[in-house]
Amino acid sequence: MEAFRVEGGHPLQGKINVQGAKNEALQIIAATLLTDKPVLVKNLPDILDIKNQLLLLEILGATIERIDTHTVKIQTSNVDPDKMRSPEFRRIAQKIRGSVLLIGPMVARYGQAFLPRPGGDRIGRRRLDAHIEALRSLGVRVTYDRKENAFLFVADNMHPAFIFLPEPSVTGTANAIMAAATLNGHTTIYNAACEPYIQQLCRLLNKIGCKIEGIGSNRLEIDGNPTLSGAEHTILPDMIEVGSFIGLAALTGSDITIQNAGVEHLGQIPRTFEKLGIELNIQGDDIHIPAQEIYEIETYLDGSILTISDGPWPLFTPDLLSVVLVTAIQARGSVLIHQKMFESRLFFIDNLIDMGAQIILCDPHRATVIGMERRIPLRGIKMSSPDIRAGIALLIAALSAEGTSIIYNIEQIDRGYEQIDERLKALGAHIERIPAYDK
Repeated sequence: MEAFRVEGGHPLQGKINVQGAKNEALQIIAATLLTDKPVLVKNLPDILDIKNQLLLLEILGATIERIDTHTVKIQTSNVDPDKMRSPEFRRIAQKIRGSVLLIGPMVARYGQAFLPRPGGDRIGRRRLDAHIEALRSLGVRVTYDRKENAFLFVADNMHPAFIFLPEPSVTGTANAIMAAATLNGHTTIYNAACEPYIQQLCRLLNKIGCKIEGIGSNRLEIDGNPTLSGAEHTILPDMIEVGSFIGLAALTGSDITIQNAGVEHLGQIPRTFEKLGIELNIQGDDIHIPAQEIYEIETYLDGSILTISDGPWPLFTPDLLSVVLVTAIQARGSVLIHQKMFESRLFFIDNLIDMGAQIILCDPHRATVIGMERRIPLRGIKMSSPDIRAGIALLIAALSAEGTSIIYNIEQIDRGYEQIDERLKALGAHIERIPAYDK
């Protein structure tokens, strides 16, 4: 186990590249199970969750050829679905939420899937209702074994169907799309998630022989194909990392250029940070954030406090609310952060309060941040990262703080951010990776 030792209070400067999108990559890796032909995937992030997702495919019998650090060729012609019950598969599947994405392609191609309850961030209850209802609509029988703490999916008689998702779940939508991709006939998915990463999954499936219309909307029309081919696919830049770097630049008063940001796919992210008073200069596909001594939060026309909340795309992504909250700490003005989708994602703010932030936790879903306008710096403390997004938010806070912070459980940060300490050092950050017992 390792920890980060961070000496804060040093402005950063320079250029930083954006890694490939973690959430898209998890879906694309799973989709390679739909064909026995090779699929070349480029711009993969070199992070723990992606390594584990690839390892799950290897355990099942897939061939993974590593072309370079960010490019792999995947061929799943020798997959054995029974390997899903192996102790090794269970151990890895229980570590990451992305393992749930294997259900759709496995039932589509092999007629069965076995999945231990998936792991991932502890941010509240994350049900599988959308996945289960979609698969049942397609004729998949779903049972839960309490003794095994696992789900069993059996495709006795899969068929195209009209699917109404109970919620626009991203992974639920991905599983429904992949399960329908090899079915002869027409499937409709309504109330589908329409994030850029879902759009990318649809584009890959169209390349390999499926026909999907309505891409980018909440109604997808799918004509499946039992015989899919291979393809080449490039992962988009990670929009969550882009938002994290914007928040980092603002809170630390740094001059940073985010390169290859995938600007056209960022949706509401730039405008949301601009509401906090952050200046963004978009230059082609790069975003320059100049050093700002003061950034002022907007108010509504009647003068009332701004509310920033999350929601399904094209609304603001829940994965960046932790970063927005931290960024607001040194702003001028106040903001209400409303985390609608997960009930435990704001509990990390106890650490921020210990650092000196003026935050009122109203309830599990809402927190009010009273900006301190840099009058009082945060102070370094010892803390622990509870999940990926809270972890990066705490790291941003530590980089802005006066004194030294120790962040434990940084495996959570490593799950989503590639070599974050080395990349931040290149900007001038004072951060080092130490053994967790080195206090």
